Amino acid sequence: MNDTLASAPHQASRPETPVRPAEVSRRHLTTLRSIIATWRERTRFRWELKQMSKDNPHLIDDIGLTRQQVEEEIAKLPFWQR
Repeated sequence: MNDTLASAPHQASRPETPVRPAEVSRRHLTTLRSIIATWRERTRFRWELKQMSKDNPHLIDDIGLTRQQVEEEIAKLPFWQR
């Protein structure tokens, strides 16, 4: 048996502790905020990449991307931002 699995605590071995609905909602809200922040960060990166490819295409090589990779990333922008 793997030692790391044997030493890990399991939910079944813990006594049941009630979780209040407010705590669950707070965790879900925190997760949702994190997901939205990640989406915004990716959108901002793709928008900046689009601007860079128009204004300074020579910088694309400097950051280590190919033209095809840039086009693929730009294609992931929402249609109203393309």
